[in-house]
Amino acid sequence: MNRRGVTVLLGAVMVCLLTFTALQMRVAYVALGPGRTVDALGEYQYVGADEQVHTATLITADPEYSSDSEGQLRLVTVEIHDRIDLVRALYYWIHGDYAVIPREFQYPDDRDREEIQQEQRQMWVNSQSSAETAALRALGYPVSLLVTSVDAESPSHGELVNGDVITEVAGEEVTSQQRLVELLTAEVSEAPGETIPLTVDRDGEAEAAEVVPEEMSDGTVVLPGVTVEPVQEDPFGLEVNDDEIGIGGPSAGLVFALAMIDRVTPEDLTGGLVVAGTGEIDEDGNVGAIGGVAQKVVGAKEDGATVFLTPADNCATAKANAPDGLLLVKVDTLDGALDALTALRDGGTPPTC
Repeated sequence: MNRRGVTVLLGAVMVCLLTFTALQMRVAYVALGPGRTVDALGEYQYVGADEQVHTATLITADPEYSSDSEGQLRLVTVEIHDRIDLVRALYYWIHGDYAVIPREFQYPDDRDREEIQQEQRQMWVNSQSSAETAALRALGYPVSLLVTSVDAESPSHGELVNGDVITEVAGEEVTSQQRLVELLTAEVSEAPGETIPLTVDRDGEAEAAEVVPEEMSDGTVVLPGVTVEPVQEDPFGLEVNDDEIGIGGPSAGLVFALAMIDRVTPEDLTGGLVVAGTGEIDEDGNVGAIGGVAQKVVGAKEDGATVFLTPADNCATAKANAPDGLLLVKVDTLDGALDALTALRDGGTPPTC
């Protein structure tokens, strides 16, 4: 081979090596893809500290109330593919079931991964608490906002006393601690520093009271010197056993609430279907939009779901990405989700996206 041929060959080899090296380089992106789904009515497996595989039931109740269902209520997740190279990034970018985003969107430079995971875990725990409150309300056990202490220097001293149950703010019903804060905040924003009328249940009688809330530096509105605690009866002994499940975030709230109701009622809410769903839930049963729905509908279908409970504000994205054969049911409240499942059991048509 002449010198020119050798030069061309070496150049080609160098180009190949550089190309190969470039394709192996990590990129500053992550890919979001369909994640695992878990039947909230069933069991899941995990590897314990003893390195053995264990099985746990996600939601339980006292034996005298607990019931089993033929169908499934599957919570859905998004899997994050981190530290990917250029080849994988290109694959995920071309593949329709993934979203490729800058890594800093998922893991900001000013926060470490452990901090983010702890935050996700706390949101997961909070979602269970809100779900249980909403589920018990749907089962006929309302929340009472009980005044447990009033400081002598509090502006509310003499207006509120220990044992009062706050039932209304300016004529609006108080159904949860969250709702109490919302109503007080709305009143303060309209008339800062003014007294606000409350209705309380005092020893079984409706009494009027006037309070002056205070807005804190972070925007939170409180009743200075007053401690209010939510009280709600749970005769069923509901528990979520999730110590080793390894999932975070708030988006399982709707499914948690439905699964809790299903666990303690004889009727199978699913009618024997495999139902998946997502959506953040508050204590009053309102269902909010979440992220990653494009990937979640794919994961739900892969695990056998035929129905997907979709927050109303996520409908457009879900509809654009849903696989064939997956019915997208539109929900914006827990009551709406229960009505939709009733319609499906009865052979009717629920609201759809």
